[in-house]
Amino acid sequence: MQEQPLDFGQELRRRRLEAQFSLEQLGKRVHYSKAQLSKVERGLKRPSPQLARLCDTELNAQGSLARLITPEVSPKPLPAPGHDDEVWLMYLDKDGTSSFQPVKRRNFMAAGAASVLTLRMGDEQLAVETGAATLVEASRVLFDQFRRIGQAAGPGSVLPSLIAQAHSLEQLASRAGTSTRRDLLVLASRYAEYTGWMAQEAGDDGAALWWTDRAVHLARGGDDPTLASYALVRRSLICLYGGDTAQAVELSARALRSGAPPRVRGLAAQHLAQCLAIDGDYDATMRSLDRARELLALDALHSDAPVLGASHVPDVVEMFTGWCLYDLGRPQRAAELLDRETARIPTHALRTRSRYGVRRALAHAAAGEVDQACHITSKALSTAGAVGSATIAADLRRLAKVLGRHPRNAQVRAIGPRLSATLTHLTR
Repeated sequence: MQEQPLDFGQELRRRRLEAQFSLEQLGKRVHYSKAQLSKVERGLKRPSPQLARLCDTELNAQGSLARLITPEVSPKPLPAPGHDDEVWLMYLDKDGTSSFQPVKRRNFMAAGAASVLTLRMGDEQLAVETGAATLVEASRVLFDQFRRIGQAAGPGSVLPSLIAQAHSLEQLASRAGTSTRRDLLVLASRYAEYTGWMAQEAGDDGAALWWTDRAVHLARGGDDPTLASYALVRRSLICLYGGDTAQAVELSARALRSGAPPRVRGLAAQHLAQCLAIDGDYDATMRSLDRARELLALDALHSDAPVLGASHVPDVVEMFTGWCLYDLGRPQRAAELLDRETARIPTHALRTRSRYGVRRALAHAAAGEVDQACHITSKALSTAGAVGSATIAADLRRLAKVLGRHPRNAQVRAIGPRLSATLTHLTR
């Protein structure tokens, strides 16, 4: 038996006895059975981060129990950026599979390539400014439609089109006048950033970081330094999901200290709050959320550029507050807030509704409201499989473990096969 669970169990037992709780009394408060807690205290069962946070709250341990838990997986190092002198290869198969790979131009030329259809943009300049402005406007409208499609379909359905459009805009920018060139490169950077998010949803963190770096490169070419700071926020989120909370905190804090616009710094404060919640620091989490709320309120959104971050959540800070409360071991309050905010998400935003539907179910299950959690899960599963999301799959795995603590519940037994089938579909 590893030393960590035993150390945690000893500290949990010490604090439980100090609070004068029996195993049964603490179990009722955190919605674990007496037998499960006993195994944790004796070092026979590995404690989950959620159990540690729930016990922190009930025993007023100020996050000390949560800090005894180390990640089950080692954090993955972030790959170094780099994308110069490259050729893009994209493969589309009739069975629905696709792939994208940037390669060095010299390697591509050495290998040789055959193509049924060869397209060349030519060396001609863009039309007069009126025509160029129409191109920018049409591409901007098209971007909004891609984001809408991304809410209703899996990443594989939208990624090839996003990649092709980012490439086209970059090439068009090289043939445009100064003003139009800037607009096209900034728009191309937003396509690249969204491509990175879709890559992350597909479960490819390396590709997600590559595209985020590409977005920064394009934005700088358009005299827009915003994405350089926002890239820190995106990298912070990837580190957080990868289990490297310390690196996630450092990256979010750097973005928050930057001279970026209020929205970017507000999103940085929001992700910093999420990191602090995982560390069990309630007061620091709430302060960071207040800071995020202040900064996002300052964002007047005068720019015509697409909105960075979540665009289908009416009040993103309130939604994140609910999720932070869950991480802080306050599932009942989290469930109430997530219920209210999820009801405000537009009906067409299936990806967003699925993500927060699963998180609602997690909060209700952790609060002991198992039947309600199963009801919410059933609704979320109807769309989760269709949108295809690695982040939703991660939350579904957590949900399956929480519901698995209630094997005798009729609703849990009924939803179990559907939950397993959806997870199999999302992770194959």
